[in-house]
Amino acid sequence: MKPFTEHTGIVAPLEARNVDTDQIIPKQFLKRIERTGYEDVLFYDWRYLDDGKTPNPDFEPNQERYNNASILLTGDNFGCGSSREHAPWALSDYGFRCILAPSFADIFHNNCFNNGMLPVRLPQTTINELFDEVRNADGYALTIKLDEQVIVKPDGAVINFDIQPFLKQRLLNGWDQIGLTLRHEDKITEYEKVHGLAK
Repeated sequence: MKPFTEHTGIVAPLEARNVDTDQIIPKQFLKRIERTGYEDVLFYDWRYLDDGKTPNPDFEPNQERYNNASILLTGDNFGCGSSREHAPWALSDYGFRCILAPSFADIFHNNCFNNGMLPVRLPQTTINELFDEVRNADGYALTIKLDEQVIVKPDGAVINFDIQPFLKQRLLNGWDQIGLTLRHEDKITEYEKVHGLAK
């Protein structure tokens, strides 16, 4: 998994509350078990018109100014609903590395860390200010410094954020579940030898 240390990216606004995982990636796209190839179906029902191909001009992130956005700014309780891991896969495939919201559904929040994305909880007032600033400046970009736990705005102002130390270390080191396990590879190998499991 790619480590997350410092990231600068354009911010795309999605001002909606209670965005569930079926809105992030609808159920008809869950038949595949691969972890990649979902970028074109992210927010499918909102992103396209009824033909499933034509971009919906009323879906704000479709605006050209948000092309190549890698930071998603959104509303309260993002990622609620079912626990499908396809949701962070789709967000990551699209290019998002960080999501800013007042709150996240717990399972989705944990799945982000399993897939190298940083979900950041910020006060609603701060989120509201960011929505205003993003919409008032083309190419609005933020820099997230995970080690320092700060977000740097274009004018140099700093927003502090909290993160659990263990989850922070996982992202800084690029440790997914397998990576965490392989940190103890020597002990696993020794156990296999003792119990006759080594090949």
